[in-house]
Amino acid sequence: MHTKDACKIYSVLEKLYVKKGTNFNFLEFENPFQILVMTILSAQTTDKTVNRVKQKLFEKYPDCKSLSKANITEVEELIRSTGFYHSKAKNIVSASEILCREYDCKVPKTIEELVNLPGVGRKTANIVLNHAYNINEGIAVDTHVKRVSFRLGLTENTDPVKVEKDLKSIYPKQAWGKINFLFISHGRAVCDAKKPACEKCGLKDICRYYRENPL
Repeated sequence: MHTKDACKIYSVLEKLYVKKGTNFNFLEFENPFQILVMTILSAQTTDKTVNRVKQKLFEKYPDCKSLSKANITEVEELIRSTGFYHSKAKNIVSASEILCREYDCKVPKTIEELVNLPGVGRKTANIVLNHAYNINEGIAVDTHVKRVSFRLGLTENTDPVKVEKDLKSIYPKQAWGKINFLFISHGRAVCDAKKPACEKCGLKDICRYYRENPL
C-alpha cells in the first residue's frame, strides 16, 4: 500500500473515532498494576467483562503484594466470568509474585521484561507500556487490528508479530499508540468479522477487501 493511502486511513479513522475527551483505554484501570492484570484477563473475552470483574478483584487484592499471596481458588471464583479462569488466575498470581520478588512490586517499563511475566505476550506488553506509561515501543495487535489491517491491505500477514512489524514499517512511531484504539474502534463499529458494513465505510475507496468483494 502507498504511504499516501496509509496516511489517509489513519486520518479518516482519527476523525471518526477521536473526539474531544476521548478515552483511548478500553479497560478502566487506575495504575500500571491494574492494567497489567486486566489485560492478562482480557484474553478471549470482552473488555466489558473484565471491567465488571475489576471491582471485586481489586477490592480483595488491591495491590501486587496482596495478589501475590492470594489463594488461587479464590481468585478463580472472582475472575470466572472472563473464561479460562484456571490459567488466568495462575498467571496473575505468578506474575504478581515475580513483580514483588524481582521488581519491588513495580511493573517494568520494557517489552523484554514484560513478556517474561506469565500470561504476557507482545500485545499485552504493548498495551501496558502505552496505556500505563505512554511508551510507544510497538503496536498491540489483537483480532480487530489484524483483521482491519489485512482487509485494508496494510499487511499480507495474519501472524500478529508480522502484522505489527508491517504496521510499524508504515506508520511513524508517534502514531503507534493510537493504531490499536483506531483499528479496534473501526473493527467493532464497521469492519465486523462476519458481516462488514462496507456500504457505510469511509475507507472503501482504498480498501482491498471492498475492491475484491464489491457490493
